[in-house]
Amino acid sequence: MSNQFSQFALQPFILQGLTAAGITTPTPVQQQVIPVVLRGQSVVGQSQTGSGKTHAFMVPLLNNVDVTKQTVQVIITAPSRELAEQLYQVATQLAEAEPALRIHRYVGGTDKARQVEKLRHQQPHVVIGTPGRILDLIQAGALASHTAHAFVVDEADMTLDLGFLPAIDQIAATLPKQVQMLVFSATIPQKLQPFLKKYLANPEMIELAPSHVVPATVTNLLVAVNGQDKNQLIYRLLTVGEQFLALVFVNTKASADHLTTYLKAQGLRVAKIHGDVPPRERKRVMKDVMDLKYQYVVATDLAARGIDIEGISLVINAEIPRDPDFFMHRVGRTGRNGLAGTAITLYEPGQEAQVGELEHLGIHFIPKRLKNGELVDGVDRNRREHRQGQQTPQSLKIRGMVKKEQKKRKPGYKKKIKKAAEKEAWFNRRVAKRTELRASRKAHKQDY
Repeated sequence: MSNQFSQFALQPFILQGLTAAGITTPTPVQQQVIPVVLRGQSVVGQSQTGSGKTHAFMVPLLNNVDVTKQTVQVIITAPSRELAEQLYQVATQLAEAEPALRIHRYVGGTDKARQVEKLRHQQPHVVIGTPGRILDLIQAGALASHTAHAFVVDEADMTLDLGFLPAIDQIAATLPKQVQMLVFSATIPQKLQPFLKKYLANPEMIELAPSHVVPATVTNLLVAVNGQDKNQLIYRLLTVGEQFLALVFVNTKASADHLTTYLKAQGLRVAKIHGDVPPRERKRVMKDVMDLKYQYVVATDLAARGIDIEGISLVINAEIPRDPDFFMHRVGRTGRNGLAGTAITLYEPGQEAQVGELEHLGIHFIPKRLKNGELVDGVDRNRREHRQGQQTPQSLKIRGMVKKEQKKRKPGYKKKIKKAAEKEAWFNRRVAKRTELRASRKAHKQDY
C-alpha cells in the first residue's frame, strides 16, 4: 500500500506511524499545512472539525524533532483534558517506531509533584497538555520551555471561550523570540486578534472554507418538544432503531446530571461527561467510551471536540447550544469518514429564532415527530413566510417620526421612515446579540 505522505520527504518512522493508522492520503488541510510547518513558518489555520487538522501539524512537528538533543522542542496546548489526551494518542501513535522520541502529557488532576520530580531528571522532547498545568510546571522551574522552537495553540476559539488565553500568553512569554507559532481553530474570533498580532509576525494564513457546514453524510432532524416530557422524549428517540453509539448534548452540568439519572432509571447504560466529574473518573469514562463499553453518552460541550470515535450513529441536541459554533462541533461527531449519521435537535416554543439562526448558517433541518415509536414527517413551520407577514413593532421614536413626517408630507417621507425603522431595528439586534454573547461566555465557564 503506497503512502502519499511520502511526497513530503518525511522521516521513515512518521510514514510507518501513518501507515499503521491506515492514513495514506493527505486531506486538503494537510496538503497545505505540512509543507509550511516543515519549513519552520508560523501558521494561523482555520478549518472545520474532522478535517484532519491534528495530523496536519503533528506530522511535520514530530518529523522536525532532533532526538539527539535532550531538550524541550515542541509545546502543544489544548483547552481540555480530553482534547489533550486525543492529541497525545495521535502523537504517540505517529512516534511508535521512534522510541527515542519522548512525548509527555501534562493535564490538571494528575500528580504534579511526581511530574516535577521526573522533569528535574529528564526533559521531554514534546510537551502536550492543558494551559494551566503546563504554566504551573514552567513557573515551578521544572519544565524548561525556553528551549522550545515550536508552540501550538490548538482549538484557539475554545481556549478563548474557557478563559485560558492569559495562561497561553504567559507560556508564550517564556519561549524564544523566534519560536514557530501555530494557532489552529474552527473560527478565529475578533478577541483573539491582539494575541495573534503580539506573537505572530507575518504568519501563513491557511483557511479552508468547509464544503458543508456539517458533514454531507449527516441528516439533521428537528423535533418539537411541544409540552412533552423532554427526558421521556429523549429516551424514546434513543431507543428508536439500533444505535451503535449515541451522544446526547446538553448545555449545563445540572442538565447532564438529571438526564443521566433518568436514563439510567430506564435501564440504559449511560456515561456522563462534564466539568464537575473528577479528572480521574472522566479519564476512565472516556476510555470506557472509546472501548465501546457504553452505548449512550450524556455530555456538555466540554466533550463536543474531545470525543473522536468512528461509528457514532446518533447525536441528540437535547438543548440548542448558546453558541452556534458548538452546534457544528456537536453534530460533527457523527457522519465521519463517509459513514452515515443522524443528528436530532429538540426545540421548544420560543426558540424559533435560534433554529432560524442555525438555518441561516446553512443547516438544513427536516421536521420530524414521534408517532407510535417511529419518526414520521413533522409539520413545516414556514418561518420565513410567517416572518414576512409580520409587521415590525414601531418604537416611540419611530412613531413620533411618522407623525412629524406625515404633517410635512414631503416627497419620499415614507422611504425616509422605513429607512430609519430598519436602522433602529439593526442597531437593536446588534445590542441584543452582544448582550447574549457576553452572557453566553460567562455561562460557559460555569456550566462545563
